[in-house]
Amino acid sequence: MCKLFKLHRSGFYAWLKKPLSDRAIEDNRLIKLIKEFYVASGGTYGSPWIHADLREAGEQCSVNRVAKIMRQHKLKAQIGYKRRHIKGGKTSRIADNLLARQFNPPAPNQTWVSDITYVRTYEGFLYVATVMDLFSRRIVGWSMDKNMDKHLVIKALLMAVYQRQPKAEVLVHSDQGSQYGSADYLVFMKEHNLVPSMSRAGNCHDNAVAESFFATIKKRIIKRKIYSTRNDAKAEIFNFIEMFYNPKKRHSHTGGVSPAKFEEAYFSELETV
Repeated sequence: MCKLFKLHRSGFYAWLKKPLSDRAIEDNRLIKLIKEFYVASGGTYGSPWIHADLREAGEQCSVNRVAKIMRQHKLKAQIGYKRRHIKGGKTSRIADNLLARQFNPPAPNQTWVSDITYVRTYEGFLYVATVMDLFSRRIVGWSMDKNMDKHLVIKALLMAVYQRQPKAEVLVHSDQGSQYGSADYLVFMKEHNLVPSMSRAGNCHDNAVAESFFATIKKRIIKRKIYSTRNDAKAEIFNFIEMFYNPKKRHSHTGGVSPAKFEEAYFSELETV
């Protein structure tokens, strides 16, 4: 048989010991990494993002090769927490867009904005909800949990109410996520003299400042990192908000000072009037 196909006997026996090609062996190695990144993304990553993760990890392979391996193993991107498209939409049935992109209130505790993002960990997603005072860009409330539900946003708003103790009505703007439209969330708002405002469907510019904060946190600490545990992610996000962003992060909106210093200057000026 070896003579018929003009194969050397030594090559034939080497093939018996190693039936897979070098490329197939390499594909088997890559699929393990691909599955790790796929699971870490919560099944939301397709081949382009998986390829980017592999490249960041030092792997040299093409996006087409990644796509082929994923097809062979039936790994498809699942649509979950999608990026919002920049286009206009209808006003929410729950609340009008009362904010109307007025992002510069003249005093604290007049307008807050809230939003949700997610962080990847090897335990699954960690969801982060924040509440920001537009006056100073200070994060006045936040919560983190493995579930993206009404409790996540209510806890962030509870923290804001507890910390700020607003004396008058506060406008609280968000997108039209189901968490912000839940009965419990709206009851909490009413009980604490908070007025809901919501972006038009699919229009991220209506909540641009909240979106900008999450862009900042992703650029500075999250990037394309996958945390080992949710607790590791929580610790780093806590440190970013409470140890850097609020007390130290400079903003052009605040004249180049941090949110905390901007508020200190405001209240100090009120005392001298």
